[in-house]
Amino acid sequence: MTPKHSSISPAFNRRQLLASGGAIALTAAVPFEIRHAYAADQAVPAQHIPVAPARLPLVGAGHPQTAVLAYSGSVPGPALRVRQGKPFQAVVENRLDEDTTVHWHGIRLPNAMDGVPGLTQPPIKSKESFTYEFTPPDAGTFWYHSHDNSLEQMGRGLAGALIVEESEPPRVDRELAWVIQDWRLTRGAQIAPGFGNRMEAAMAGRIGNTVTINGRVPGSISVRAGERIRIRIINATLARIMALNFTGHRPVVIALDGQPCDPHEPARGRLLLGPAMRADIVLDMGGEPGSRHAVTDDFYGDELAYTLVQLVYEAETPLRNHPLDAPMRLPPNPLAPPDLATAERHEIALQGGMMGGMGMMGMGGAAWAINGMSMTGDGQPGMPPLLEFQRGRTYVLALKNETAWWHPMHLHGHSFRVLSRNGAAIDDAIWGDTVLVEPRQTVEVAFVADNPGDWMLHCHVIDHQVAGMMTVLRVA
Repeated sequence: MTPKHSSISPAFNRRQLLASGGAIALTAAVPFEIRHAYAADQAVPAQHIPVAPARLPLVGAGHPQTAVLAYSGSVPGPALRVRQGKPFQAVVENRLDEDTTVHWHGIRLPNAMDGVPGLTQPPIKSKESFTYEFTPPDAGTFWYHSHDNSLEQMGRGLAGALIVEESEPPRVDRELAWVIQDWRLTRGAQIAPGFGNRMEAAMAGRIGNTVTINGRVPGSISVRAGERIRIRIINATLARIMALNFTGHRPVVIALDGQPCDPHEPARGRLLLGPAMRADIVLDMGGEPGSRHAVTDDFYGDELAYTLVQLVYEAETPLRNHPLDAPMRLPPNPLAPPDLATAERHEIALQGGMMGGMGMMGMGGAAWAINGMSMTGDGQPGMPPLLEFQRGRTYVLALKNETAWWHPMHLHGHSFRVLSRNGAAIDDAIWGDTVLVEPRQTVEVAFVADNPGDWMLHCHVIDHQVAGMMTVLRVA
């Protein structure tokens, strides 16, 4: 069953916002068109990323600026572009009045760089800095976000795109990045209080009433007939699951969670992305000059469907009369193939929540559990591992959702191959670091435990994580 979207606030709902003229063109927001940043022989400079409060015009003209938390003064943070197989360094300076860390989501990096407070590093104290250093082995679309007080820090803006460039990118005319966030705003365009509401935590989590792309409520994107566009889409929301429909167009998925896949159109034309999930798509712009086409999100049903953004065709003549004749397939990443014949198998039971036996009655604020155990918060020292894995061996995890709610399950430090859903094999090679598990569904994933350390496995509906749906897997 699909949970009802019960947290659209009457104070500032999206339809009222768009009708009021609050929407603005994306060109006024954080730049969304991206180009390859560095020549092959050019060193990538170290990044300095201050974390501090800011006031930014999320909603646009006619509304006050919103008090947020920002990386380098922007929401989302700067789009970091690095090269596959080349060292990356970022000095994160904490100018908040509380601890923070940064998790480099989806990157197969050394455990000490993973950004989980207590478990992999001490938290970055106020007025202190921490230097993250790693060499990304995979090209693709990744992202970074707070992993300390993550429900509130992410909910107030701390997220950004991390793009690892391919050595041989596909030929396109333009490349865009969409970092999608949602916010629960008051009539005064300020972030509403109430993070950690226990009823929401036991249900679908904190879903906002205002959706932004690259830090602004989007109005339209100008496109040209005949061009081919690559869009890197990052669902950086706390809890919102999205089903994107590109009206009048046929998106082709070329990567999921940063990992290349066989180019394919999404099932029923709807691109389904849970929190933390990413997709790279290619769009051939086949519309007529002067036409408009909505990108809509209807995951929560027709009643709560809305237009995310409009694709508006320029009036000029088409760039070309036929789709670009160029391959879309991305070069593979160096992932170790799982050896299913020798794999060790484990069942991971996802438990609790409203209508799931725990509700709001769990111990220590826990509403969720994994295999009967609840770990709450964002990470702390001495977290005992649920399972211990032998380095280099293949493991299959059967993620069994015993709850009435959806869970995007994220494994740190590894990518896994999705094998089956409810026993039905998935023939295509679909890899990811976050997999969306429907209510009462079992999803099997396989991976080679080739990255040593204590790694989190948790639901990326952040309310679910901090209320108990989190555990640790040890690779030694």
